[in-house]
Amino acid sequence: MKPTSSKMRDVPPLSTKQNMLWNSAGSMTYLACQWLVTVLVVRLSAGYDDAGLLSLAMSVVGIFGTFANYKMGTYQISDIRRENDLAEYLGFRCLTLGLAFVACMVYAYLTCAPYALATIALFFVFKAVGLLIDILHGADQQHRRMDYIGKSFIAQGLSTLAAFVAVFWFTRNLNLAIVGMTASALGVLVLFDIPKAGQFERVCLRLSRSKALFFLKVSFPAVLASLAASAIFAIPKQYLAMTSGDAALGIYASVAAPALVIQMGAMYLYGPLLDVFPRHFFDGDLSGFLKLLGKTIGGIVLVGIACSIVLELVGSWALQLLFGSSIEPYVYLLQPIILSTILTAFLWFFGDLLITLRNFKANFIGNIVALVSVLAVTFPFVNLWDMNGVSFAGAVACLAGVLTLLGFLIATVRRGPARAHGGNGERTDG
Repeated sequence: MKPTSSKMRDVPPLSTKQNMLWNSAGSMTYLACQWLVTVLVVRLSAGYDDAGLLSLAMSVVGIFGTFANYKMGTYQISDIRRENDLAEYLGFRCLTLGLAFVACMVYAYLTCAPYALATIALFFVFKAVGLLIDILHGADQQHRRMDYIGKSFIAQGLSTLAAFVAVFWFTRNLNLAIVGMTASALGVLVLFDIPKAGQFERVCLRLSRSKALFFLKVSFPAVLASLAASAIFAIPKQYLAMTSGDAALGIYASVAAPALVIQMGAMYLYGPLLDVFPRHFFDGDLSGFLKLLGKTIGGIVLVGIACSIVLELVGSWALQLLFGSSIEPYVYLLQPIILSTILTAFLWFFGDLLITLRNFKANFIGNIVALVSVLAVTFPFVNLWDMNGVSFAGAVACLAGVLTLLGFLIATVRRGPARAHGGNGERTDG
């Protein structure tokens, strides 16, 4: 895409290794800071009620944040022919954010306690800022400058953590603390991400009716798939909160927080490659595609094994150090959580990979299989195993989804790039 402003300049791309290192460093820093928020909300408050309320807000917003995302991040990154520009992606993101907020609050009003509504609304706004930044990160990745992404994540992580601690420490008010996090994220957006992305393309909003309809149509199966994926753990968590209370959900979320490193670490491993996979595939380099696929699967497995071993050795000690001795009776929850997070990582990877190959239908079917599975097992599993039932239900659902997606991926690769280009009718010249 040609620059449209004199302020724009050619910025040399970084190597794949450099991009992966920067993305991983920044993303892991951000993840660690967000995890510390879930730790400190327990440490700075009395009991697990605030932690449970925050976890509930995260779960509900996660469902509709997925709709707001509309899988545009993955679609934008793999838009190797530049069929759409940054202004159009930003315009569409604002549209979906508005629609998702309305849907989220209607859902929360119907399914959550009244006292939780304000927290859910405020947390949605916080996530909305991150989703706007995500589109700017897409432009950074398209131009192979993921050092900007890494630095942004570091700034977001440290500033939002500091804001949360400062506000919650003085006020003991979860809602005000979320407002503080939102203000910090906005600062990073305005002061860092907009100027950096502006080096490549003009940062503005533009969205025609025809382009909006195109985006809505082309990614709709992927959105439904993402909603299904978000619900895999949100449904059993909500059922746990209904049957056992916010404190039980807070305990589960506290124990689960360290294990999230596995699935997020996997995402940070394959995320920088989502524009590389389609280049290999659609250029007919199936050997390069399969070699990269094997390395990525191996990397995810190694991340899972390494994290599992570390958490098995020091998990109990670490949890007690972070949350106090009151968490010790619940350490038994950790291993089932680890299993479910590894399977979740593979569900995400195979789903995103199929999107980059423009097989939206396969991604949709795989995640719907997972959703149907979790609906079938949530109630008996949570009733039988209580907090562990959340992990068992999620693991069964993710395994069913992974096997389905893997089958479609094999079929897509066998068909080859020629049929993948137009076989599903998703690609267009814009």
